[in-house]
Amino acid sequence: MIDYSKYLNDTIKDIKPSGIRKFFDIANEMDNVISLSIGEPDFQTPWHIRDEGIDSLKKGKTWYSPNRGFCDLLKEICSYYKRRFNISYDDKTQTLVTVGGSEGIDLAFRALIQKGDEVIIPEPSFVCYEPLTVMAGGTPVIINTKNEDNFRLKAEDLKAAVTDKTKLVVLPFPNNPTGAIMEREDLEEIAKVVIENDLFVLSDEIYSELTYGGRQHISIASIDKMYERTIVINGFSKSYAMTGWRLGYALGPAPVIEQMTKLHQYGIMSAPTTAQYAAIEALRNGDNDVAHMREEYDMRRRFVVDGFNAMGLSCFEPLGAFYVFPCIKSTGLSSDEFCTKLIMDKHVAVVPGTAFGKSGEGFVRVSYSYSIQHLKIALERIKEFLEELNYGS
Repeated sequence: MIDYSKYLNDTIKDIKPSGIRKFFDIANEMDNVISLSIGEPDFQTPWHIRDEGIDSLKKGKTWYSPNRGFCDLLKEICSYYKRRFNISYDDKTQTLVTVGGSEGIDLAFRALIQKGDEVIIPEPSFVCYEPLTVMAGGTPVIINTKNEDNFRLKAEDLKAAVTDKTKLVVLPFPNNPTGAIMEREDLEEIAKVVIENDLFVLSDEIYSELTYGGRQHISIASIDKMYERTIVINGFSKSYAMTGWRLGYALGPAPVIEQMTKLHQYGIMSAPTTAQYAAIEALRNGDNDVAHMREEYDMRRRFVVDGFNAMGLSCFEPLGAFYVFPCIKSTGLSSDEFCTKLIMDKHVAVVPGTAFGKSGEGFVRVSYSYSIQHLKIALERIKEFLEELNYGS
């Protein structure tokens, strides 16, 4: 019998699997489950985008792209960021097409972090930042954002967390799982701390098109003196309902993109060709699709927030992404207990807040990237669940 543990990397062995997938996997093994656990649009990729991918296959365009991506796609990405966020990037030196936004995050960490460097990560936040920091040899430093601050990163908390080993700050906004956003004045205060301490920022903007209440996403790269010290990560999964196409991109200073490209070149070679042709079409002609999906998400957002507040689970108003983060502390259950009991008793899958960091205890993440009918049934079951707990009595 081979002892495989002696062959395996100790760092990788010590990393825990994603807490999001646990309840998704349970749901897949049960009948009549309403799942609100995965952050995946229920919309199909718009037909004109699919057609472009299909047409590329019909024409036999199945060869490798250049390592950094097709020139036309790089140009469209830069045009999009100029048009939407008034930030100019050079398509030849400051842009890289990746296999999803997740690869871009991994490349940025590995290009920037050396052993012992500290990376500041606001939590609750997406599950990948902390393990990718560790895999790159860095040390995660966690800042717990608070419900009473609408889960925004406060400049004073950032300043208190900085040490002489700090190199990188992660800005995961609009935020998964909380739906929190950062306003311009918030980012200006964060920028002062970053510049004063000569730090770098990774800004994960995958939900940049999904902001509500008349607010447009503000990238910290647009703040004075932050352009030269920010790597922006974005992609097509959320905005264009292209999760399975696995396509993202990174934007930033040429010297950093150069090193990220080197890692990408040896580890991946290039992003999927078919997906790149579809993405060109998405950027050129997809604005109306994005606006339509955003309007639908906004309607669902208000429906779900009102539903949770009406049943007694307080929920601050999320202004980005497609998640709500209701507080379940008043039930007396931990986040994991709540989610386990809910799926077993009522066949509704949501994700414990602790999947996104210890500060998520007492909360659950609910995705509203599902139809209103789907959401309505789920909320009815959750209300029944609370009543059966003798909640509020």
